[in-house]
Amino acid sequence: METTLYNIKGEKAGTVTLPENIFGLSWNADLVHQVVIGMQSNARMGNAHTKDRGEVRGGGKKPWAQKGTGRARHGSSRSPIWKGGGVTHGPSNETNFKKSISQQMRQKALLVVLSRKFKDGEVLFVDSLEMAEPKAKNAKVVLSALAKDFAILGSKKKNAALIALPSAHRATMKSFANFGNLDVVEVRNLNPVSVLSAKFLIIADPAAAFETLNKKKVASAKKNTAAKVVVEKAEKPAKAKKKVAKARN
Repeated sequence: METTLYNIKGEKAGTVTLPENIFGLSWNADLVHQVVIGMQSNARMGNAHTKDRGEVRGGGKKPWAQKGTGRARHGSSRSPIWKGGGVTHGPSNETNFKKSISQQMRQKALLVVLSRKFKDGEVLFVDSLEMAEPKAKNAKVVLSALAKDFAILGSKKKNAALIALPSAHRATMKSFANFGNLDVVEVRNLNPVSVLSAKFLIIADPAAAFETLNKKKVASAKKNTAAKVVVEKAEKPAKAKKKVAKARN
């Protein structure tokens, strides 16, 4: 599989040969659903808490006698039907939302999501995104250049793109930090939830990114084609004429 490689100016700089074990997997909805739900559940803090009738202060004394008053019988003023009483079936901070997800399931789900994103045309490969200095102005120029072929990058207000860098680059990460419609992460920190949350996935330095993804157990277990990045170079007219002359001879 081959796809277009862009440069920082939004121009086509060459082609990228994609490894089949990362971008050629079939869609597995059940696996992705199970992993995403599990990751979202594990991220829940469980801070919401209400007090039931046994936790509310007071209410130890019987409000009035059981018989003889003409009123309904009550044993505590902290009953849920009383004002100031406990809450019935409310949230508790002791609830455990954790779900078990194996490492292989999580890694396989990531590769399945990457394959689906690529098939839907929502993955961009850029040769390099390293900024010389942390400036949002320069980052905006890059986004505007890439938005020529992918207009949603410039118009979508939320979750427009997720930029994956081969390694943490302080100037680049700070340059894109002020844009509310995109996030910047390292390739090694990609997960199914973050990739699915964004419309586009922008991968910088594909060769280094593929090397990191191939280190995952699920990816390394399968035979993969070597990833190649071919950068187009303009050939000089003189050299081209010499080649034609040699071919005729």
